[in-house]
Amino acid sequence: MHKTLILLLLSLSLTIATSSFAHQHIRPGLWEITTKSDLLALVPHIPSEHMQQLSDLARRYGLQLPQIENGAATSKICITAEMAKQAIPAYFYEDRSGCTVQNAKRIDNSYELDLVCTNQHFQGNGTARGTFSSPESFSGNTEFDSTVNGTPVHALAETYGRWVGERCTAVNPLQ
Repeated sequence: MHKTLILLLLSLSLTIATSSFAHQHIRPGLWEITTKSDLLALVPHIPSEHMQQLSDLARRYGLQLPQIENGAATSKICITAEMAKQAIPAYFYEDRSGCTVQNAKRIDNSYELDLVCTNQHFQGNGTARGTFSSPESFSGNTEFDSTVNGTPVHALAETYGRWVGERCTAVNPLQ
């Protein structure tokens, strides 16, 4: 289960980032992102020492584990004005998680992209899709097939986001 959750938490971070940047005219500022997955329901069963190891691993990749309750992870992300102008920021995946974005497409308010990830902890491929219903809200999903230390893992996640406000005083922008 420990290996599966490492992948889940890393792919969860990818899901959150993908959904946050997909529209050219989203509002800059503080966004609340909620991701739901059956695998997240397993988090309460992880011993605290393993959660600390996962948190340390996430930090090594420049990520912070989100708050996880009732099978959903909720985090806040600061989107700068420059980030809000970008359709798909491939630099986030390449620099932070060992993943690359391929075949990125955006049509109107919808996007789709493929993720290819290879690092020392997991290898895998995934697809992320989403739609912005307004400059202040979106919904999307991610499907990811991977191998974690030789164990195949298939993960599905639904993601929802909403703009909270203009100021990001408690959250550092992604860079």
